Amino acid sequence: MKGLKEKNYLFQAIDRSILETILCKETSKDIWDSMNKKYQGSNRTKRAQPQALRKEFEMLHMKSDESVTNYFARTMTIANKMCFHGGNMEDVVIVEKILRSMAPKYNYVVCSIEESKDVDTLSLDELQSSLLIHENSQQPIHHNKMVYQRGRIGQFLTW
Repeated sequence: MKGLKEKNYLFQAIDRSILETILCKETSKDIWDSMNKKYQGSNRTKRAQPQALRKEFEMLHMKSDESVTNYFARTMTIANKMCFHGGNMEDVVIVEKILRSMAPKYNYVVCSIEESKDVDTLSLDELQSSLLIHENSQQPIHHNKMVYQRGRIGQFLTW
């Protein structure tokens, strides 16, 4: 009967698919240890995760058809995971990474930003704003055009 109350609490908190894998455990400590090994990992696994994230961060590059917003989101997701796993990620490191890894169509904008602003003090928000301005200026302009066609007037978008 010892530990029955603790086992009951654990069973209530655990998803059914996971519960099936731990029903054979004798004590609540056995259940806890099993869950800890499965989901928290060993010390080697804990060291491997930040290394994998660091590699992913280093290999990160903007795709040619990717928007600035999506690229920033991908970059920040990895940076936040790195911080969660104990890494110290300063904004200047992220800013420099983004500037180095932008798609080629942004080369002259990156050069302009590096020449006109102090990258060491440039915030992520300021960088994203500058890049979004460029991205939006490259979008085609839509014009409304009134067209008369067989007795009907219609409004069409033209490029």
